[in-house]
Amino acid sequence: MAYYWFKAFHIIGVVVWFAGLFYLVRLFIYHVEAEAEPEPARSILQNQYGLMERRLYNIITTPGMVVTVAMAIGILSQEPEVLKQGWMHAKLAVVALLLVYHFYCGRLIKQLQAGTCKWSSKKLRALNEAPTLMLVVAVMLAVFKNSLPADATTWVVAGLVLLMAVTIQLYARKRRLDRERQADSGDSQAVTT
Repeated sequence: MAYYWFKAFHIIGVVVWFAGLFYLVRLFIYHVEAEAEPEPARSILQNQYGLMERRLYNIITTPGMVVTVAMAIGILSQEPEVLKQGWMHAKLAVVALLLVYHFYCGRLIKQLQAGTCKWSSKKLRALNEAPTLMLVVAVMLAVFKNSLPADATTWVVAGLVLLMAVTIQLYARKRRLDRERQADSGDSQAVTT
């Protein structure tokens, strides 16, 4: 019965952890983009985003990560034989990458607070896609285990990377065009007055 409790709370932890990871970098993007705002809006927005980032990281994302890892240890204590299987080694490697990503996000929070973050909003948008890819790979490994169709998985992951890259580029183009239209409409209004 303990195995099912561990597994249930492991899944809950994963959902909470990923919800935090997905939203956290989105806040970073807004934080960086607030730099282009005039004062006092810039300071107000950056202070608010900093507060939201810290709360999300400390109250939701990190506890979700702790529950995920603790329950995974509980599951592995119930079936230690899976540690001898290749799919589990691959899944643990993905989890290790996720942990690095998680703690790197904590470092970015500190850099944003100090005003030393060098990431552009476009680069942060690309970074924001990393946990999605790792989630897809981890879930596929957990579901298929040793019978994971490597060819199909490679194509799915490559397709996701391509789709994400195209989406980021299209969104960047849309934002640029929207800014140009807004600037043009502002120029038109200035001419008529």
